[in-house]
Amino acid sequence: MKRNTSCVLLPVAIVLVLWCSALAQLDTAFYSQTCPKVEEIVREEMVRIISAAPSLAGPLLRLHFHDCFVRGCDASVLLDSTAGKPAERDAKPNKSLRGFGSVERVKAKLEAACPGTVSCADVLALMARDAVVLAKGPTWEVALGRRDGVVSSAAEASDELPPSLGDVPLLSKIFASKGLDVKDLVVLSGAHTLGTAHCPSYADRLYDSTGNGGTDPSLDSEYAEKLRMKCKSVDDRSMLSEMDPGSYRTFDTSYYRHVAKRRGLFRSDAALLTDDTTRDYVQRVATGMFDDAFFRDFAESMAKMGNVSVLTGVEGEIRKKCYVVNKTYTNNT
Repeated sequence: MKRNTSCVLLPVAIVLVLWCSALAQLDTAFYSQTCPKVEEIVREEMVRIISAAPSLAGPLLRLHFHDCFVRGCDASVLLDSTAGKPAERDAKPNKSLRGFGSVERVKAKLEAACPGTVSCADVLALMARDAVVLAKGPTWEVALGRRDGVVSSAAEASDELPPSLGDVPLLSKIFASKGLDVKDLVVLSGAHTLGTAHCPSYADRLYDSTGNGGTDPSLDSEYAEKLRMKCKSVDDRSMLSEMDPGSYRTFDTSYYRHVAKRRGLFRSDAALLTDDTTRDYVQRVATGMFDDAFFRDFAESMAKMGNVSVLTGVEGEIRKKCYVVNKTYTNNT
């Protein structure tokens, strides 16, 4: 396929070269001949899924994010572990992932319509976009043509996923390794407007922050008390907290208003107020006067993230079932 010469390859970082190459090979019309109704099929099934379980919008968006940050957007997060080889989905940061059944449901519809044609990686990208749209968020064009990876490692997921306790320097470094910048970091953090989290992901801010049971000083004390009523201990796995209280099923800008008031759930949310660039963005969006600008920014950053280290051409495979590699690869490994 002819490469897109409009991509300017600056000698700043290898990741930019790889990202530009990916753009040259992905195409919004990739399935126009082989599966022309792919987006319609995904959208129709997503309407059914989100209508029945609105709280799944956040988890389905998160699946795509967690996939792209480990080995690129290759659907490796969907693979089951095999004997002696724990997969990404069984890594500690991924233990709370949900929505795998919904992905298989959409994939089955596509297999019935276009057997062996649409990759699980593309399914994840389309479902993430539709999840945001159905939660009243922005839309964006999804370039297609990704292929599925055949390797999935829990150790790699633990090493490469941005931690919820990360500060801006650490998170920026991780994002930069994927060809994403500080603006992408603060914009994509806005995805925390959707979904819930278990206590262990933030309880250290309530009980262990200072080593003597004190609350994290970067957390609003009144909000901390409300969280403590739900989350009784660091090991409490029974309760869920909304990442965007009062609006966790709707994609909007209220997340930034919570962060601006020191009511972000995670340490990584609070960290956005410690850096000039991220703090300025948070405070600007928190005014409620720049919702449209944030929606545009989010769409752009999602499209950018969806191109991270993709497999194309003859790389990888097109899985028939998203949780297991095809037999041809199984027999060769």
